[in-house]
Amino acid sequence: MIKRLKWIEKNFDLTLTIICGLFILLGFLINQNNLILSNIFFLAAIAFGGIDSVKEGINVYKTNKKLDANTLMIIAAIGACLIGHFSEGAILIFIFSLSHSLEHYTESKSRDAISELMAMMPETARKYQEDGTIIEVETKDLKIGDRIQVPKGELIPIDGNLLSVEAYTNEASITGESMPVKKDTGDLCVGGTLNVSESFDLTVAVANKDTLMSKIIAMVDEAQNKPSNRESTISKIEGVFVKSVLILVPIFILLAPLIFGWSWQIAFYRGMVMLTVASPCALVASASPAKLSAISRAAKEGMILRGGNVLDNCANVDTIVFDKTGTLTIGLPSITETYYFVEEKKEEINQIVKAAESTSTHPIAAAFMRELKDVKSLELDEVENIIGLGFRVAYQENIWKIGNRKLVSNGVDHPEITEEQRHYINELEQTGSTLVFVTKNNHMMAFFCIMDPPKSNSKSVIKTLHELGIQILMLTGDAEANSNYIANQLDIDRVEANLMPGDKLKIIEQLQSERHTVLMTGDGVNDAPALAIADTSIAMGSGTDVAMETSDVILVKNDLNRIPDLIRLAKQTEKIIKQNIIFSLIVIFLLIIVNVLQIITLPIGVVAHEGSTILVILNGLRMLVYKKGLKKDKQELNSFYSITEQ
Repeated sequence: MIKRLKWIEKNFDLTLTIICGLFILLGFLINQNNLILSNIFFLAAIAFGGIDSVKEGINVYKTNKKLDANTLMIIAAIGACLIGHFSEGAILIFIFSLSHSLEHYTESKSRDAISELMAMMPETARKYQEDGTIIEVETKDLKIGDRIQVPKGELIPIDGNLLSVEAYTNEASITGESMPVKKDTGDLCVGGTLNVSESFDLTVAVANKDTLMSKIIAMVDEAQNKPSNRESTISKIEGVFVKSVLILVPIFILLAPLIFGWSWQIAFYRGMVMLTVASPCALVASASPAKLSAISRAAKEGMILRGGNVLDNCANVDTIVFDKTGTLTIGLPSITETYYFVEEKKEEINQIVKAAESTSTHPIAAAFMRELKDVKSLELDEVENIIGLGFRVAYQENIWKIGNRKLVSNGVDHPEITEEQRHYINELEQTGSTLVFVTKNNHMMAFFCIMDPPKSNSKSVIKTLHELGIQILMLTGDAEANSNYIANQLDIDRVEANLMPGDKLKIIEQLQSERHTVLMTGDGVNDAPALAIADTSIAMGSGTDVAMETSDVILVKNDLNRIPDLIRLAKQTEKIIKQNIIFSLIVIFLLIIVNVLQIITLPIGVVAHEGSTILVILNGLRMLVYKKGLKKDKQELNSFYSITEQ
């Protein structure tokens, strides 16, 4: 019983539609025996079926001081009853009510993304007490610094830093990435993600309201409730449309007997049909279902939009501006080239270099430690860190130098370097890369090339965007040589280097003055002004809070492939909305014509009119299952399943 009551409460509009339909059925069943009782049933059907429309019409008028399609339908139903067409008035309200129920279902379906996200956040957590025992508490009561346990196979209740040695989490709910992510001590584990390893402990890092998932839910909700410019325009048109119909229909009724020779009753009836078929129901539903569905689809794929306008703008983007570091590139210095002049000394060289670099916290030293993590350590006799140059190392009565060209070549010639090798070194330096040389007793032993390399998918993403007709710019504060090299590698159309944050902003303003629709992508504080001024801005998920707060779109997964995905999604949404608008206007025009020709009755007109509304809604719902450019890698999924099953 309780379940039934909850269902009725959740689907109140549909319940009223069902009651309306039952009264219509009763009305037709006794129509021959008791006309008065039959008409009473039809009036009851109108009363129950029209409750939602009357309430919505009143609310729209109170809020926006305008009349909407609900007003036209109620007037048409009342008008039909006034001339004795009670059954047709009831059928009108029933079909209109059914269409409303479908529209509400569509809205709730498109908002499932929020419900699904909220369901991912456990309501309880396992918290450690001071004596080491564990109690179950509500997640909302957790405080920063609390220690909690996450059992194997359970969702992480809140964002926290890992206390255990290591863990593996499935972050598909947040990033769309199906492969487990390795976490080391101190790493952030995001609430709502799944523990696919053994039980581990966390220390709570943020308040419950400030978790990444909470922010995502808030942004999706904001986006779905914030109308786009196109929706606002259609809403304004609806008000004018309804007023025009309310003025023109009485004129039509008055003039029809004179022009067509109809009786007043026929003219009034045709006026009620006109009132129904000219209602802009389908037109009003042209944009909203498609927009809501697209936002939900984007959210499921790790693209969080702040409003429907984002889709409008992305559909018309002709220029995309990228930051370099951390956006197109990995964002960390990495060893991209290694050259050993004495190959058989490779192991010894690596051991010496690792031992020296382990004494430094410089980003280049960190690059070496990542590259040489599997190399055995050794203890040096002496290490001298020469600021700005590198290291002078003593080991087993040999002097090693590890550093830049100035350090290793200071007054020393290296005849062992061939002309070809010198040319190769010069080429690497011209790319803006950092070269670290290694010498032993002033003999050249090796060199390492260090740079921030492009992400593996940057080039393919740029290619795809070019295919979509979009020009690509790279604006960066980094040095010109390296920036040009990266730009050439990725086939970027234009690059500007050595820029301050204000310079990026000026370039985007210049592009906008040339009537370009600009999308900016970045991840740092220095990108915030440019992100704010761009027509559409995208922040990478690994970016700063400032960049994320400034941006229109957040890519939760730090994946550039989502950018062309978003462009395609926006273009498809715009295409569907245009289809809906054209279709709805054609249907209204044709129904008006056939009504004047007396080809249709009121019920048929209602069915045709509301049928077009339903088709428009269903067309918009297609965005919920839009897949082009959003396909998952089957091999990746299979790998994930094999890991989780183990």
